[in-house]
Amino acid sequence: MALETLSRPARTAGEAQRSRRGRRRWWWHLLLAPVAALFALPFVQMFLTALTPASEINRFPPRLVPSHLTLDGFVRLFQESPILHWLLNSTIVAVVGVGSHLVLCSLAGYGFARLTFAGRTMGFVLIIATIMIPTQLLMVPTYVMFARVGLINTLGAAIVPWLASAFGIFLMRQFFLSLPAELEEAAVLDGCTRLQVFWRVVLPLARPALATLAIFTLLGAWNDLVWPLIAINDEASFTVQLGIANFQGARRTDWSSLMAGNVVATLPLIAFFVFAQKQFIATMTFSGLKG
Repeated sequence: MALETLSRPARTAGEAQRSRRGRRRWWWHLLLAPVAALFALPFVQMFLTALTPASEINRFPPRLVPSHLTLDGFVRLFQESPILHWLLNSTIVAVVGVGSHLVLCSLAGYGFARLTFAGRTMGFVLIIATIMIPTQLLMVPTYVMFARVGLINTLGAAIVPWLASAFGIFLMRQFFLSLPAELEEAAVLDGCTRLQVFWRVVLPLARPALATLAIFTLLGAWNDLVWPLIAINDEASFTVQLGIANFQGARRTDWSSLMAGNVVATLPLIAFFVFAQKQFIATMTFSGLKG
């Protein structure tokens, strides 16, 4: 009886705290809902434009909601362009880029964080210094180098720049430095080699960093346009972003088909976010990791 009497105030205090948290969360939702609607408005308008008849798109004053919906824009898109082939090319670039980033950047980051070798600090500084070089200055020498090895006008021209990045190496190195070295020392005492320590001990702990790197690489590789626009002229090697850009330039501006192409290009990323939104939110939290 006495225990119930003592535990009752504790339960009451806990319930009051949860109630305050619920009210605070409600106010945050009330504040963020208009902001979320504001960010979603361009996507909704893009989708509605893709379903708008061609006769109503250029009318003045413009109508936010069409009088009736039609799939003519999607039909013309799939009939007049190899959009599915472009999506396949973008998928190949994104998958290879993500896989390569996870392997190469994690290995390089671990080497700079834990291994001792001559020139380690200088090498890392030089890699990080490449982030400060404007991309425009690298396009001409990169194009010349790719032309000499025969990668121009091939899908490899879009894949190779996404095999690794200075940002990925920096991100993984900073995470590995935050791990206690005692875990690796204990594994070495148990007879593990350095590679076994990396594979069995370090990588399982690095899942948040790997997820962060994978998401950033996926978004960058999928939406890349400037470099493929310079390096690829063969339609068979177009990515979806490059294909849509050329689809607009090769014809008069067919806004419904153009918006339909943007919808098709955006839907895979939206679907990915819906299925992985918890990991995405955790990734955004981890991206603020201190060095």
